[in-house]
Amino acid sequence: METDKRPPAGGGDGCLVGVIRIPVKIVAVLVVLPVRVAWELLVALGRAVHRHVLGPLWAHVLEPVFRGLGWLLATLFKLVLVWPWVGLWRYVITPVGRGLAWLVRGAYDRLFAPAGRLLSTYVLLPLGRALAWVGRGGLRYLLAPLAKGVTWVAWVLGMALFVWPWVGLWRYVLVPVGRGIGWLAVAVYRYVLTPLGHGLVWLAVALYRYLLRPVGLGLVRLAVALYRYLLRPVGLGIAWLAHGLHRYVLTPVGQVLVWAWHVSGRIAAALWRGLSWVCWVLVGWPASRVYRYVLTPVGHAVRDVWRTARAAVREARAEVRRALFGAPPVEPARSRARTLGSTTAAGNTPAPEISLHERQG
Repeated sequence: METDKRPPAGGGDGCLVGVIRIPVKIVAVLVVLPVRVAWELLVALGRAVHRHVLGPLWAHVLEPVFRGLGWLLATLFKLVLVWPWVGLWRYVITPVGRGLAWLVRGAYDRLFAPAGRLLSTYVLLPLGRALAWVGRGGLRYLLAPLAKGVTWVAWVLGMALFVWPWVGLWRYVLVPVGRGIGWLAVAVYRYVLTPLGHGLVWLAVALYRYLLRPVGLGLVRLAVALYRYLLRPVGLGIAWLAHGLHRYVLTPVGQVLVWAWHVSGRIAAALWRGLSWVCWVLVGWPASRVYRYVLTPVGHAVRDVWRTARAAVREARAEVRRALFGAPPVEPARSRARTLGSTTAAGNTPAPEISLHERQG
């Protein structure tokens, strides 16, 4: 055993308790107390900020602003994407469609139907009669003038039916309606959307400049100050304390505990070997000698005497029974192998041998 490297022993349990209690108190004062104080300060600061800054700011500033922005965005959405198209459908397209339907019905009732009747009465019927007359002999004198007249009438009818109504519809209906819609769109953009967009931009700039930017700068400065004057010093102190505790307390204590563990192991091994040798010398070796040189011969002698006595008693008992009751009937000798251990005699004549091949066949 290495007794020269053993650390100096203390004065007793009182010194050991004091040595353990003093670092615990130092750790509690230098680590636990500052952390608990810092935690309580942070909790109180968070509650105060939530109660006096963030809560009133949200309740009286941000929530009304967000509600107003939501209402303004919803109104702007309706104003830009809903109300113009509803108004266009209700006040432009529907009246124009009704006017066009009325115009088509009126044109048919007042123009196309009378024109068809007039065409049938004064053109087609005389034309048929003329063609019949031509067929009867007037083809030579009336074919060319009649062809010219029919061509002119067809042109006039074509223009009246397929060109002039659509030209009039385009010139006197669709063009004015399109110009009115364009003027309405320009007016809405110039006198509604542009001022509304300028107002929203001004509101966003003012909200960022006078509310969000000061609040953000305040929060950033508060976080920087909290890190610089509270968290960083506390962290450095905790790191320094942990380093010192590890270097000057835990490392020596660990080394002493490891040394004590090894020394106690060696001492325990030596004590166990010594106790084992003492037990063998005092108990084991004498017991083995007594068993080998005393108990074993005595046991063998007792066994031989008991065996002889038991054989003599058995023979005497058999003689007494034979003298009193006569000899018992003797069972014929039998082969134990032929009866397979049964009590029935198989006869004196041995059974014939049966080979393994015949038994399997």
